Amino acid sequence: MNNHSFARFFCQAALLVALASVPCSFARPSSGQQPSPRKTVLPQKFGKWTGYISDAAFEEESWRRHFAVLSEVGYKYSEHGLYKSGEANLEIGLKRFHDPSSAYEIYTALLTPDMHPSTVWGPSAIGNDRLFLLIGDLILDIREPSKASTEELQELAKFVRGHADQTPLPPVRTYLAEGFADGTQRYVLGPFGFQEALESLHQSAYSVLTPEVGFQSGAEAMLAQYRRGKESAALVLILYPTPQLAEQHLRHLESVLPLAARQAGAKIERNASLLSLILAPSSAAYATDLRNSINYATQVTWNEPTHTITDPPLTTTIAKIILATFLLMVIAVVLVIAFGGVRLLTKIFFPGKVFDRPDQLDVLQLGLSSKRIDSRDFY
Repeated sequence: MNNHSFARFFCQAALLVALASVPCSFARPSSGQQPSPRKTVLPQKFGKWTGYISDAAFEEESWRRHFAVLSEVGYKYSEHGLYKSGEANLEIGLKRFHDPSSAYEIYTALLTPDMHPSTVWGPSAIGNDRLFLLIGDLILDIREPSKASTEELQELAKFVRGHADQTPLPPVRTYLAEGFADGTQRYVLGPFGFQEALESLHQSAYSVLTPEVGFQSGAEAMLAQYRRGKESAALVLILYPTPQLAEQHLRHLESVLPLAARQAGAKIERNASLLSLILAPSSAAYATDLRNSINYATQVTWNEPTHTITDPPLTTTIAKIILATFLLMVIAVVLVIAFGGVRLLTKIFFPGKVFDRPDQLDVLQLGLSSKRIDSRDFY
């Protein structure tokens, strides 16, 4: 190793040692740079209740059993409020999701047949000392709601609504036939939710349909259980973005439909972009009545622009032609008079200076005669 190589090596080693000794303080934010905490949605006070809000969530079986669906729909975060009024305590949980459709899927998954709609809010269910309120992309979970008055809970719902996404709920929920059993309706956006909904309706035998539904293509499904006297059946509606996708997945679903279901008369039908399937009907007549009660209808709109015929009568057209011709004739006469008048006046007042200048005119001659042609003979 020559002297230059040794010197270069020594400098590089010294530089590495110096860099290694520098503390990496730039990687740590100072205490004054800590991110500010997220603003809570739950209020600090409503009615006569005053609470403490934290990010802790209810860790109960009613939520834990939906872990796969929570991950599928886009769960964001939770809040937990512990409210007091005198000696009474009131626990309220809040969960935010990706959008109202995702929240609606979880809301329907939380429903049970012993729950019923409440008067506190529109989409709401009460039962087993629990009250669920669906407010946009938020779900309120209130334990022992009887401790608070209806007016106080409505005040709470209105406050939370100001922090919620106001996007409308999915329209497929309105396509279900009327008369379904309360707490059995299920809205799903993915395969985990579809399988869970089938299990809740005791139709797990149809889980083989899940891979062919086409949730990756934008499909959304609605399920519910129906009972009328001794008749019963489960209804499945699957809505696709286009009729073409509905027809494509119809063939796929028919190919995996269980043989026992086919023998029992199960049949998938398509109406534009909507597929309908009746599961385990007690009779073929009831299945037909249920399918005919689906609240879905297509409407064709003719959007091609139209116009009103405004052609004038033939007599009006001929009159306009005659008038235009007369106008052109007048313009021609005026131009001729103007051109000739200017030329005539020029020759009178400036003879031989502008027009008809003999010294600047020449005529080609064939030379057939000895007499030379004088250009002034032409004027």
